[in-house]
Amino acid sequence: MNNDTDLIQRLKSSQTREQAFKELLALYKERLYWHIRKIVKSHDDADDVLQNTFIKVYKSIHNFKGESKLFSWMYRIATNESITHLNKNAKRLNITNEELQAHAINNLKSDVYFDGDEIQIKLQKAISSLPQKQQLVFNMKYFDDIKYKDMSEILDTSEGALKASYHIAVKKIETYLASN
Repeated sequence: MNNDTDLIQRLKSSQTREQAFKELLALYKERLYWHIRKIVKSHDDADDVLQNTFIKVYKSIHNFKGESKLFSWMYRIATNESITHLNKNAKRLNITNEELQAHAINNLKSDVYFDGDEIQIKLQKAISSLPQKQQLVFNMKYFDDIKYKDMSEILDTSEGALKASYHIAVKKIETYLASN
């Protein structure tokens, strides 16, 4: 935790802010990119959301009170930015979030940054059939191996509710995969 405390202090100081922000980017850019990418699906959209996330972190670091881990706080911002992005796109295209997700998954096959096979596409379709909260919980636990305690800080939900959401999501995905 010491490193977080030191980094946060340097991010809040005008003399050390730029260098500390470069360190923050180096530490979290890739992890946040993949977290965002699992939500928005497209590489270009993930890049945009990642940029917005870091702009928001940069502008609001002075509001960070240290009540959660820095990582959890940034994941929460990335999650919220991703959902906002999806909602804006769905509204702009005048379609539902579910239709937007289906469209994004269909585009994965032609995405040069996606190296998955048919099984990965099928899994993504199964995940996208879940309600948004279950998608988030499943992705965070299954792909990122985030502990329920940390997830609780990120999503502001009890650990028990998250465990239940994860297990329900797993059952729904198993059912989807078995029938498709």
